[in-house]
Amino acid sequence: MSPAPYWLHTARLAMRRFTPDDLPLLCALYGDERVARHVGGVKSPQQCAEMLRERILDYYGKRPGLGIWVTALRTGGQAIGLHLLNHIRGEPHIQVGYVLAAAHWGHGCATEGARALLYYGYVHRGLARITAITGADNLASQHVLAKCGLRRHGERVLAHPSYGGVPLAWFELDAADWRARATAQVPLGIRPECA
Repeated sequence: MSPAPYWLHTARLAMRRFTPDDLPLLCALYGDERVARHVGGVKSPQQCAEMLRERILDYYGKRPGLGIWVTALRTGGQAIGLHLLNHIRGEPHIQVGYVLAAAHWGHGCATEGARALLYYGYVHRGLARITAITGADNLASQHVLAKCGLRRHGERVLAHPSYGGVPLAWFELDAADWRARATAQVPLGIRPECA
């Protein structure tokens, strides 16, 4: 199966839909303890296959224009992780997020992709508010969210069992505040029909 077309381009990144052929990417991300400790723990290949089928591929049809997308480097096309704009599990809130391979931490890719998705969410999807969650101790990810303009609003314990009943740092950004603060990097190209 050939990869889906890239629908969003920033200066360094491109995003596209996942396909069944992207299972090795998920297994690599969620099989790395350094990465997985921030996203619910290491997942087996079977768990990754279930995630790909139920939380990623099926979601595209249920919530057009939202989802989880492969994030690749524009130069060379190497897949380095994922970015998302989707519903927090078990919640009505739409979140922005990212999971990157450890080799690509600290280079601004999480911020660049998240800013592009905020732009997409507010300008192309007309969202009134976008949220984000991180582990309470994940200061690096919280720093990324703050750079993108999201503000921390304490901690929340989410009901869905996948969150383990632990308090998570909760971030929010309203569309009006986003526009007033002009925190977004405008993507170089968006084809929302492919999202």
